[in-house]
Amino acid sequence: MKKIVIISLLMFSFFSKSLANYNELAYDHSFKDIEGELIELKDFKDKLIVVVNVASRCGFTNQYEGLEDLYTKYKENLVVIGVPSNSFKQEPGDNKEIKTFCESTFGITFPITEKNAVIGNDAHSFYKWAKENHGISAIPKWNFHKIIIDKNGKIIETFSSIVKPSSSKFINYIEENIRN
Repeated sequence: MKKIVIISLLMFSFFSKSLANYNELAYDHSFKDIEGELIELKDFKDKLIVVVNVASRCGFTNQYEGLEDLYTKYKENLVVIGVPSNSFKQEPGDNKEIKTFCESTFGITFPITEKNAVIGNDAHSFYKWAKENHGISAIPKWNFHKIIIDKNGKIIETFSSIVKPSSSKFINYIEENIRN
């Protein structure tokens, strides 16, 4: 029985990533930033893009610090985009409150979008695209889920909420893909 479960999980994982047909790229999507200005992903073609759904009342909120450190250290080759979401009922604030929280609590300088849904029928088009092209691993299961976009506009990996942006696993992955 255990072997069947493991084989099923491996198959499911394999098929979920093989869905990529990429009729569109990440570069075909945009967000409005926390102040209503357009963030076009195509503006970051020469960089890795880390898209993270964030929330101010989550147990993982301290990951803002690691995301800011990541952005500061690698901003020549990488951009972090925080997407505030109340999809998991942990971001009740409006855009102004979110902006104030991010700047005053964590000194965030990376782009933060306006609040968006990241799951379900009302999800932002980027998240629908991610699900369609990368499978279930691109669907946030909780806040601080990380989607990594390569320099070709395709999803190359996702990391769950429990993987800290300061972890060696995450940093090594970023550094390896910056070099490529």
